[in-house]
Amino acid sequence: MNFEEFKEKFHLQLNQQQEEAVQSVDAPTLLLAVPGSGKTTVLVTRLGYMIYCLDIPPEKILTVTYTVSATRDMRERFAELFGSTLAERLEFRTINGICAKIIGFYGSAIGRTPYELVSDESQRNRLLAILYQDIVREYPTESDLQNLGSKITYIKNRMLTVEEILAMGEEENLPLYKIYRSYCDTMKQNKKMDYDDQMVYAYTLLRKVPDLRNHFRELYPYISVDEAQDTSRIQYEILKLLSGDGQHLFMVGDEDQSIYGFRAAYPESLLNFEEEHPGARVLLMEENFRSDKHIVEMANRFIQKNRYRHKKSMYAARNAKTEVFWIDPKGRRGQYTYLLEMARSCNMETAILYRDNESILPVLDLFERTGIAYRIRNSDLTFFSHRIVLDIKDIIRFAMNPRDTDIFMQIYYKMNMYMSRAVAMEACRISVERDLPILDAALRYCRMSPGTERNVRNTKKEMDTLLRERADHAVYRIVHFMGYGEYIEKMHMKPNKAHILESIAKNEPNPVRLLERLDELADIIKNKSFDSEAKIILSTIHSSKGLEYDRVFLLDVKDGVFPEEVIRDPKRALPADIKAYEEERRLFYVGATRAKNMLCIFDFKSNSTFATEFR
Repeated sequence: MNFEEFKEKFHLQLNQQQEEAVQSVDAPTLLLAVPGSGKTTVLVTRLGYMIYCLDIPPEKILTVTYTVSATRDMRERFAELFGSTLAERLEFRTINGICAKIIGFYGSAIGRTPYELVSDESQRNRLLAILYQDIVREYPTESDLQNLGSKITYIKNRMLTVEEILAMGEEENLPLYKIYRSYCDTMKQNKKMDYDDQMVYAYTLLRKVPDLRNHFRELYPYISVDEAQDTSRIQYEILKLLSGDGQHLFMVGDEDQSIYGFRAAYPESLLNFEEEHPGARVLLMEENFRSDKHIVEMANRFIQKNRYRHKKSMYAARNAKTEVFWIDPKGRRGQYTYLLEMARSCNMETAILYRDNESILPVLDLFERTGIAYRIRNSDLTFFSHRIVLDIKDIIRFAMNPRDTDIFMQIYYKMNMYMSRAVAMEACRISVERDLPILDAALRYCRMSPGTERNVRNTKKEMDTLLRERADHAVYRIVHFMGYGEYIEKMHMKPNKAHILESIAKNEPNPVRLLERLDELADIIKNKSFDSEAKIILSTIHSSKGLEYDRVFLLDVKDGVFPEEVIRDPKRALPADIKAYEEERRLFYVGATRAKNMLCIFDFKSNSTFATEFR
């Protein structure tokens, strides 16, 4: 069957760039597909072309996808077009899925049972908590454990050296290498491995065991890779080992949509493809079928500002019908009021997209208070266990009970009292003995310098005022008047969580009620039932990747939030900082290109670099 007969038989409608991609099988091929260009259609159609036109047995083709759900969707898409019988003969796997197959095959060949895979995140976190307590000498929060787990995943996926891990730990003010080494050793001693170890082990086997490597090359001489921009360095190295000379390697992706740097995504695999695969083809799919022409043209101009990318230019299949809407919110809180009013009369599918999970909490709070129906794509509770949130809650609790020695020892050095640990412990001892508030005990009975005594007296005065204030004023007082903001800066933490907390507090009469509301919100997020009929969707941009919506609002397009850091002079910036900034721009680009018909951007005027660049 030739290509024309193939198209006619299966009623295929492809543009010229798509047709070229479908027929590229005899050379290493990188297909760069802009948003909304139909990459999944091309991937699925190409599989059919290989089988029907080139007589390649389906069993000889491996299609690697980024997630388990993507493997399922790809198989279903293929079955719809070419039938379920043929679909069952194809191999669709995640990279971890193929690694598991490699390890299992090798174990059977040598008669050895592989290490047990730890798939339960809570089991992994229990081990990390023990190691953290042992090494850092503190109890970790859920947020600490999530951060630590992410760092270990990053280390393994980026294949970092000892020196790089040590430098990473210094940036985090954390004995990261020691924890990492202890974690790896403990897992090995207990004959267990996590998903990242699974890839490291499979990579090691493929590199060191030629017979194993040759077996899988013969098993899967044709390899297709979806969402190639999201693969990590070790994943890419595994794919290179599997594909041999790479003659039949087909990678589909777009470095302009590489937004998972925190998960160790390695867009260099796309940027260096031609150099690493002699004779490679780099094909383009530049026609966007999804979005209004105005959105496409503005997004295309915007992403051209990035340096680390292939040269390509997105253009629209659709006509221009609606202008991009620019909304001046008059401050971050203005966004929440605007969205509440919009939601009251919303009659079309509308996605509110944001950079971080915490950004949506003030909106979610308002929606819950007023009974607005919504769907949330990704629920995350780490905000509520973050150090900043817990510290501010502890300071409020200490104001409620100024004799609580446990809380005091957690917070005394985080405020601007400049009290030594010895004095703090002495004050706690006297407080218990004489049944006095701790700060009163310190002022009456502890020896302190005049400066420290003055600071303690001021802190006591602030504490006495705290509970009589409106909740948002109390949070502001803690951060700006009681020195906690200086502690945030000293510990290199981002202040955004304090702002979010203050925004939620705006609707509470006092700090005590704020503590109750935070517990209520955490419970709401944890137990929220999915409302499939709701017109409004709340989602991080990361979770919305690959999806599309009639109308999109981009939240918090404000320097210091989105983007988190602004590079004013690229000539003086380090390459690593430029790459991080370009990923922020890619994230905005991905968010904007989720919109089909209407894109609405909150524009903070002179303090909104991305909004300015997007115009």
